[in-house]
Amino acid sequence: MNIYGIKREDLEQYFIDMNEKKFKALQVFEWLYLHNVDSFYKMTNIKKELQDKLNRDFSLDMIAIVKKQEDKLVKKYLFKLFDNNYVEAVLMQHDYGLSVCISSQVGCNMGCAFCESGRLKKVRDLGAYEMVMQIMLIERNIKKRISSVVIMGIGEPLDNYDNVLDFIKIINDPKGLAIGARHITLSTCGLIPKIKDLMEESLQINLAISLHAANSELRDKLMPVNKAYKLPSLIDTISEYIAKTHRRVTIEYVMLDSVNDKEEDANNLADLLKGMNVYVNLIPYNETNHFEFKRSSKEKIMKFYDILKKKGINVTIRKEFGSNIDAACGQLRSKEVKA
Repeated sequence: MNIYGIKREDLEQYFIDMNEKKFKALQVFEWLYLHNVDSFYKMTNIKKELQDKLNRDFSLDMIAIVKKQEDKLVKKYLFKLFDNNYVEAVLMQHDYGLSVCISSQVGCNMGCAFCESGRLKKVRDLGAYEMVMQIMLIERNIKKRISSVVIMGIGEPLDNYDNVLDFIKIINDPKGLAIGARHITLSTCGLIPKIKDLMEESLQINLAISLHAANSELRDKLMPVNKAYKLPSLIDTISEYIAKTHRRVTIEYVMLDSVNDKEEDANNLADLLKGMNVYVNLIPYNETNHFEFKRSSKEKIMKFYDILKKKGINVTIRKEFGSNIDAACGQLRSKEVKA
């Protein structure tokens, strides 16, 4: 079992079961995440017999960075996993600090019509340790600390619910990677039962919903998940989530030329979200060779933005990163696996 996928509370229980003090777990976490050691035998305040036991029971093996692309304010990393699968993560430099967008699955089964990640179907879930390692390896590469994390790369996080929750708890732990809950964002295409589960977790993380259409007919075409969890039910669930958690929800809306960017679409979206504690993030589409979708023009995006603003909707336009590299989520992996 890889140590980087173990929550501190579970490591405490591990030591308690051996009739050891649970504070040993705190010591191990400090060595792993504060001192960044790569061997249990470098944990000098832990006795030799415990070092031996840890070495027998846990692995410290790391996945590998096999490719890196760089552009202004952005770096994209391709990781090779132990089973020779690939995932990717993106490091972005904002004025408020360094943010990493990580993957949660190898491939994705959601099948969104415009998404490179979903073009290659899900192979398996990532373990919590494989998500933690994406951050740790990037921190080692740049020799700086990451200040915020977005679970918005390859995969649907709520389709890998338990591992993603463990990952969040490890990176949020003040003795783990110590990333504040309000600096962690989980993005989902709208798995309603899992959103309901998430609202019971008492987490202070940010939730983002990939909406991309303001009516069910269009969303059915763009996002097959809408056939299982219809738009009206999703909106009701978002309202329930806001009421339960007292947290604002982000609505993600990718701008596809002549598909969902008309004035009518903007008006429908404003009406759909009226009175809700949300803000809309308009996303210029990253085009790929595998899809015919094109990005909306700047003029259309600004017109869409203005309509939402005038109707009282909080709205931003996502800052673009990586226009000179394989910017679309899943694009770097798809090149590697040649699919």
